Amino acid sequence: MHHFQYRDNEMFCEDVPVSKIAGEVGTPFYVYSHATLVRHFRAFDNAFNEVPHLVCFSAKANSNLAVLNLFADLGSGLDIVSGGELYRGLMAGIPPEKIVYSGVGKRKDEIEYALKSNILMFNIESIQELESVNRCAERLNTRARIALRVNPDVDPKTHPYISTGMEKNKFGINKETAISTYKAAQKLSNIDIVGIDCHVGSQLTETAPFVDALRKLKELIADLEQLGIHISYLDLGGGLGITYDEETPPHPDDYARAIVQELGKVPFTLIFEPGRVIVGNAGALITECLYIKKSEKKKFVVVDAAMNDLARPSLYDAYHAIQPVMQNKRSPFIADVVGPICESGDFFARDRKLPEFEQGDLLAVMSTGAYGFTMSSNYNSRPRVPEVMVKGDQFHVVRERETCESLIQGESIPTFL
Repeated sequence: MHHFQYRDNEMFCEDVPVSKIAGEVGTPFYVYSHATLVRHFRAFDNAFNEVPHLVCFSAKANSNLAVLNLFADLGSGLDIVSGGELYRGLMAGIPPEKIVYSGVGKRKDEIEYALKSNILMFNIESIQELESVNRCAERLNTRARIALRVNPDVDPKTHPYISTGMEKNKFGINKETAISTYKAAQKLSNIDIVGIDCHVGSQLTETAPFVDALRKLKELIADLEQLGIHISYLDLGGGLGITYDEETPPHPDDYARAIVQELGKVPFTLIFEPGRVIVGNAGALITECLYIKKSEKKKFVVVDAAMNDLARPSLYDAYHAIQPVMQNKRSPFIADVVGPICESGDFFARDRKLPEFEQGDLLAVMSTGAYGFTMSSNYNSRPRVPEVMVKGDQFHVVRERETCESLIQGESIPTFL
């Protein structure tokens, strides 16, 4: 359940009319429902109550400080992939001992920042990265807690761009290499082996790939125990999908039941890195219809949001439902919803059956709480849009709209020009 509902034909986010926010903030903007964020986090966290576990929200899905602070208050940790995400997490109140650092390309300065912050562990992706982490820890006279990200070679049955657990993907280490890398880690003076990690992909809509990956990890853990390598943390990553259109992803309870059943007795702490499943349906991108453009073969709804604000349709041909903020009784029509950017890929929908929008209408692009603002850019020198959080009958701008002045911040014209 999310908290975007119609009352007397007008869309509300919780108890606030979306049009009221638009009138005060302007369009486009992202709006998040506090109640949905809380409900979804608790639904996922509570699903694993019977086993030792830690939920580390995936910062890449939505890294707004207010969102991260809300999750910190609910007991969440954080899954990060950059020094910037670590900084955001710490500023939002996430305890460092609940932060795991993933990603294939950690820089030395980022590694040292994480070591100084005393994060829970690094998810290591290669032997060279392992050696780099060891050298950084040695320079700082400390020890680095690590897990190896193992590539289970499981087909997640998702979009190839968000598949991460197959051998052809850049992520992780295969089973054979993992054993030799764990052995190498045993010999390093500033490394503590504490866990094992995997992540098979994003927007998964069935439990089978998770269970298949877990089964392979269990075999590897048994082999490691024979070598005297003890695993304290089993990080199963994230990837549970949501409903954008007609998908039927499992409920967190069903997902948890499948995982716990496959695991049996749990001698370690499970770590999960959910992102989309918690924030995806908690957000919407609100935009205004600027023009209706008609040609002999097509109709276009031209809106003031663009692919720089929401990249998923252009990048993945992803589906997002588009709803009117004010419902009307006009006849539906078939149209493309497009933005102002000078790219043919600047669209939110193609040949979509929609209410017959008119100039000035407000549109809500739904399910954009994940990978919406975090993937936005300043392409075409467009200031990034504000983010708004609603709680009950109140709303607050949790990120202000950028200005033209902010677009050139940090730039300079050299004296030789």
